[in-house]
This record gives sequence, structure tokens and C-alpha cells, in this order.
Amino acid sequence: MMLPTATATAVFLTAAPSSFSTRRRRSRAIFASLSPSFSSSEEPLLVRAARGEDGLPRPPAWMMRQAGRYMAEYQALAKRHPSFRERSENTDLIVEITLQPWRAFAPDGVILFSDILTPLPAIGVPFDISDSKGPVIQSPVRSKEQVRELVPIDLDMLQFVGESLKILRNEIDGKAALLGFVGAPWTIATYIVEGGMTNTYTNIKSMCHTAPDVLKGLLSHLAQAISDYIIYQVNSGAQCIQIFDSWGGQLPPHVWEQWSKPYIKQIVSRIKKECPNVPLVLYINGNGGLLERMKNTGADVIGLDWTVDMTDGRRRLGNGISVQGNVDPAFLFSPLPVLTDEIHRLVKAQRFPFNLRYFVFLLNAHVQFINEIT
Repeated sequence: MMLPTATATAVFLTAAPSSFSTRRRRSRAIFASLSPSFSSSEEPLLVRAARGEDGLPRPPAWMMRQAGRYMAEYQALAKRHPSFRERSENTDLIVEITLQPWRAFAPDGVILFSDILTPLPAIGVPFDISDSKGPVIQSPVRSKEQVRELVPIDLDMLQFVGESLKILRNEIDGKAALLGFVGAPWTIATYIVEGGMTNTYTNIKSMCHTAPDVLKGLLSHLAQAISDYIIYQVNSGAQCIQIFDSWGGQLPPHVWEQWSKPYIKQIVSRIKKECPNVPLVLYINGNGGLLERMKNTGADVIGLDWTVDMTDGRRRLGNGISVQGNVDPAFLFSPLPVLTDEIHRLVKAQRFPFNLRYFVFLLNAHVQFINEIT
């Protein structure tokens, strides 16, 4: 689950700062074996690219989606374990699902199978997942009293996350980067206030004006809890962390600046102090109006969705930050020549290293295309 559907099915190219462009080499098979120069004693290629390091031997390729949902192995496992909560909160299942696409395609990144709402019970917000409605929170938080009842995150309740990361780090053994992720405070608050999924965001947007102190208290609590959760993931083995403000793009830029950005900056600032070597990736669904504001959060990588022109995105962000983006996932249903042309268009336009999000589906559909990308 991890992200709302519109975000989770995106396909991305990733790019380091432009200084890397002069050293671009022909890409190897995207999920083929790693360069022989890499070993478990060196930092993974993806982590180095996320930091914007120069002179890397090739572009990193990986799946931002945390599981190969269209793989037969995953579908078979999901039939045996139909509860998403079970699949995402059982260590053995988390490890197996996380490793399925890595074993099949050897990407440069392995992302934990989990959900942005997973830590909610650990702060005193129980939730369920309905097959028809998605996440359901029976008691939405909308009052000062409810905010005061929230507790500091109890990491003992999230041991399955820490255990899974430790096992995965050992299994991967330096052959890829291990990624963790969290939801941004505004996005998590949206679920908590609305009681689940929403198309209107009526309650939380109203709170900006009718109960700003309540909302500030909730967002502050979440920023602290999410920071603790990131540090826990890093201490358990995560080498790169993604922050998903999935619903941040539903806000006008000046409102995002007031109600989301300060809490993301709070998280980034703390992580930079306590985990200075761990790169942070920030992605917002529908972020075309927010790019310059996103850069000022201090994140190491900014994700571009497919509605943002890659060249324009790079121009607006400048060269001091890595970017990732940004193929429209609908191209996966196109004939192979159309898909190939689109990939080449983006790579030629930017001449940056890239990665593809949700690449498992692409591989299943058009595996012969991989060696053609440069």
C-alpha cells in the first residue's frame, strides 16, 4: 500500500546534479549485475547518487514501489495472506515481499515493504484497512483533547520494522541500497483528521482556519514521532529515507508553505544532525507548483511527477540537488517503440543518471527493451 494509488503507480527517472552529465556512460542492463568495482565494503551506488556524488560508473536503477505487485510470486503470497496488515506487520512476510523483486531483477535499491500509516498505533491512533474503503480510523483526531491523548511513538510496537530492516540489510549484503520511508506530517494528519481516504480534504483544510492550534499541535506531534521513526529505521539498517507528502499537492503553494513545509523542515533538520550521512528524498504528488519550495526543505533529492517537464524541473531546482522523475505510467501500456522513445527522450533531454519507479511491471511487459536505454 504505502502510497495512494495515484502516487504508487508512477514511473520515474532519477538524476544527480548536472556535473554528472559529462561522465554519462552507456547504461548497463538496468537491473542486471552490479559493476564489479562495487563490494559490500563500499556504499551502494544509489546512496552515492542520491548525495549527488560525481564520477559514478553508471546510473542507479531501482523500484520506488515497495513490492512487485504484478509478480506471480507476490500474487500467490497475497492469496495465502489476504490481510494487508498481516503482510506489512509480519517480519517473515515483510522480508519475503521486499526481496521478491530484488531477487528477480537485482535493482540498485530495495525498499521496505510497509505503509506510511504503519506507525499510527504506536502514537495512539489505531486504524484498520478495508478492502473497499482503504484505511479507516474510527476516531478522527479533531480536538485539543484528542491531540493531548496522543503519545510519544512507542518503537517497541514497531519491532517488526526494525527486525525486517536488519534481516534485509544482511540479505542484501551491500549489493544494493536498503531504503526506508515515512509519510510527511501533513499527509499523515490528513488520514488522522479525515478518518481515512478523502477526495475533498474538507475537515483538515477547514482546521487550518477554524482550529489552527489543534492542527499545529497534531502536526508538531507527528513531526517528532516521524523523526524518531526515521532514526529507528536508520539504526536498524536503512541507508536512504524517502519522505512522502502524498497529499501536499492538494494545497495551494502558500498554504503548503505554512502547513506542511515547516514540519518537513523540522524532520530534515533533525535527521541531518543525527544521521548526517543518510540521504533524504522528498516526493509530493502533483508538485509542479511547489518545486522551489521543496528545495528549501533541505532534502537531498526532489521527486518530479510526470506532469512536470524534466528540463523545466531541473532549471527551476538548479544544479545543487538531485532529482528523480518522471515517465507517465500510462506509457507502460504503450507499444514498445513508443515506450522506448519516451525513455530516450527524457534521458537525452537531461543526460542524467536515472531510475524507474514501478519498474517490475515494465520489465514484465517489455524486458527486451532494457538494454536499449542509454
